[in-house]
Amino acid sequence: MSAVTSTVPRKTKILEPDPDSQAGNPDFVLSLARGLRVIESFEGHTEGRSIGEIAEDTGLSRASVRRLLMTLEMLGYAESSRRVYRLKTRVLKLGLSYLSSTSLIASAQSVLERITEELGESASMSMLDGDQIVYVARSAASRVLSVGLSVGSRLPAYCTSMGRVLLAAMPDAELDVYLRKLKPKAFTQKTLTDPRELRRVILLARRDGYALVNEELETGLRAIAVPVRTHQGRVTAAINVGAHALRVDQRRMIRNYLPVLQKSAAVLSDILL
Repeated sequence: MSAVTSTVPRKTKILEPDPDSQAGNPDFVLSLARGLRVIESFEGHTEGRSIGEIAEDTGLSRASVRRLLMTLEMLGYAESSRRVYRLKTRVLKLGLSYLSSTSLIASAQSVLERITEELGESASMSMLDGDQIVYVARSAASRVLSVGLSVGSRLPAYCTSMGRVLLAAMPDAELDVYLRKLKPKAFTQKTLTDPRELRRVILLARRDGYALVNEELETGLRAIAVPVRTHQGRVTAAINVGAHALRVDQRRMIRNYLPVLQKSAAVLSDILL
């Protein structure tokens, strides 16, 4: 199978929320918020970052960034070489603390692996964080596309199958605000960017109980997703299966893949007491 050219964004500039906006709150630890903001600014920068680059992205002063980086270095979360800072593996403990403390995520891996074994395709679970989805569990098939996804990866919600399922669970007023603020980017010729059309397909996902996205994020990538609900009916996550568009058509996804996803979502829902 030929490689698919990826247009997936690799970097997210850290602009929101602004830690300084809570500076007057006596319960808010500003230095902690700024430190976390510095850690987040390393996303997508495998070559490391300078103090000036981090200061520009975060809006913090160079002096503040320098002190925060030195503190992270003293604690073993970062290292420096020739004025370039990089995160160390100790940072992974922050994410692992969350993953290991959530029963749904801890159980999801085995469920996703069963999906991959049954369908021979990659399966993932994500949650909504602002206007992005965050991958919290993933089982990759041997025949993968060029999208380099792993736990912690972020993608825009509006053009992904899991994102549309999660957006469909929003109250109408909240969805309206999201669409008004949205500045969609076309990743392929098929990416929907008209807010009215996006609202239509999101409401279809709400009605049908699934979302199928056809080559909107990446040419050659087709994906279908369903929600994972609590016993009270609240959508807390989404799971999906992705496949190459030339190999799996939309009808086959709905006929063969959707029932497997629905069954797996029901298994995960049983965990959410």
